[in-house]
Amino acid sequence: MNDREINGTPFAGEPRRRIAELLGETGVGAFDRLGVGTAQFGNLGQATTEEQVDAVMESAWEAGLRYFDTAPHYGLGLSERRLGQRLGDLPREEYILSTKVGRLLRPHPWPTETDLDNGFAVAGDLYRERDYTGAGMRRSLEESLKRLGLDRVDIVWIHDPEETEDQTDIALASGAPELERMRQEGLFSAWGVGSKDAAVLRRFVDESTPDLLMVSGRHTLLEQDQVGLMGRCLDQGVGVVAVSVFNSGVLASPWPKDGVWYEYGPAPREVLERARTLARIAEGYGIDLPTAALQFPLRHPAVVNVTVGMRTADHVTSNLHRAGTAVPEAFWDQLHRDGLLPADA
Repeated sequence: MNDREINGTPFAGEPRRRIAELLGETGVGAFDRLGVGTAQFGNLGQATTEEQVDAVMESAWEAGLRYFDTAPHYGLGLSERRLGQRLGDLPREEYILSTKVGRLLRPHPWPTETDLDNGFAVAGDLYRERDYTGAGMRRSLEESLKRLGLDRVDIVWIHDPEETEDQTDIALASGAPELERMRQEGLFSAWGVGSKDAAVLRRFVDESTPDLLMVSGRHTLLEQDQVGLMGRCLDQGVGVVAVSVFNSGVLASPWPKDGVWYEYGPAPREVLERARTLARIAEGYGIDLPTAALQFPLRHPAVVNVTVGMRTADHVTSNLHRAGTAVPEAFWDQLHRDGLLPADA
C-alpha cells in the first residue's frame, strides 16, 4: 500500500482534502498509513504488559505509523495513561492523536475485582458514567488530557452514542454543537462520531456537522451498510476511519474456525460460512482472508484510514505486511460476480 493508491485504485478525494485542511500534512501523512488502535493498551480481554506496550509503540513508530487512537473506556483510563506516557517522549508535531467523549470515569461505590464484564482486565474501582451533553463532553476531554499528560489532542470522537436512543438525541442536540464550538475555540482540530450503528452515524451526517466518522464493523469485507452511509459521507466530504475491519475476529485468520467471534460473541453459522467462502476465494488468488479484510475498506473513496488494534510488535509487523501485499483486481471482480460484494461497495 502506498500513499495514494491501493492495488492501483486511488482513494484520495474530497474527504482527503478536508483532512488536509483540518489536520495539515501531518494528518494526511498519518492517515495514509495504518492507524494504531490502543484498546489492547487498556487490557482488552486480557492483560497487556508494559513491555508489550513499549514494543508496539517502538515498532509502530519505526515503521512510520503516526495515528494513534484511544478512549477513557479502554481499561478505565489505562490506555490513555499508557499511550500518553509513550507519546510524551515523541515530537508532538509528528503524530495525530484522538480520544473519545461520552463516558466519564467516576469512583465506583461498590468496587469489583475486575472490569472484565465490560471487556477489560483491570480492577473495577471506577465506573463509566454516560454523559453526552456538551458540558459532559467538555469535562471528558479535560479529564482525558490529564490522563494523557498532554496539552492537546487532534481529534475527538463521540463514543458509541447509539447504545440508547435518548443518548443519541442528547449527543445530537447538545454534544455535537458543543464540540463544534470547542473545535472553533482551537481545543482540537476535528471531531467526529464513532459507532457500530450505521443508521446512527447517518443521522449525525444528516443532522450535524462532523468532520469524520469512525465506522466500526459496518464497512468490511464481510458486510456493508444498508443505509447509504458511505455515499452520503462522500457527498458531504466526511472522511471515514474504518475500524473493527476483522469484525471482532471472524476475518482475522486465514481460516475462520468454529467458535470464532463476531460482534463480541461466537459467530452465527451463516456468518461463519460466509467468512469461509471469502477465505476460500482469497486463497485461490494467493492471498489470505485478513489481507483482503484489511485492504477492502480503502477501496471506497470516503475512507481515509484503517485503524487496527495491536497488542504485540508481531501484530504491527503482520498488519503492515497485509497492508503492503498486492491483492489482484480479479479477486474483487469475482466477489462482485458471486454476489459477495454489492456493485457500489
